Amino acid sequence: MYSITDRPTPAGCRSRRYPTDTTDAEWVLLEPLLPKPACETAAGGRPEKHHRRAIIDALRYVTDNGIKWRALPSDFPPWKTVHGFFTPLVEGRGVREDP
Repeated sequence: MYSITDRPTPAGCRSRRYPTDTTDAEWVLLEPLLPKPACETAAGGRPEKHHRRAIIDALRYVTDNGIKWRALPSDFPPWKTVHGFFTPLVEGRGVREDP
C-alpha cells in the first residue's frame, strides 16, 4: 500500500502530506457541493489553474492552524487564489444546494 506522500493523486493535485488534507472519501462528498468552474458555465471563463482539492486542502490547513493567509506553505496554491475561492463561500455564494 502507498504511504500518505507516495500515493498517486488526481492530475494537477499536490501530494497528500498534512493531517488536514481531504481523504478520498471526503472529496467524493465535497466535490459535488462546490460551484461549477466558470469555464463550465454559460457565461464562460478561463479554466482553473489549480486543482480544487488543493484549494480545499489549503482552506482546511488555514482553518486548522489559524495561520495568516500569506503564511500558507508553498506547496499549496497561492494564498490569493485560496482566499479568492474562500470569499464567495463565506458570503453564501459558493456552496450549491442541489448537486
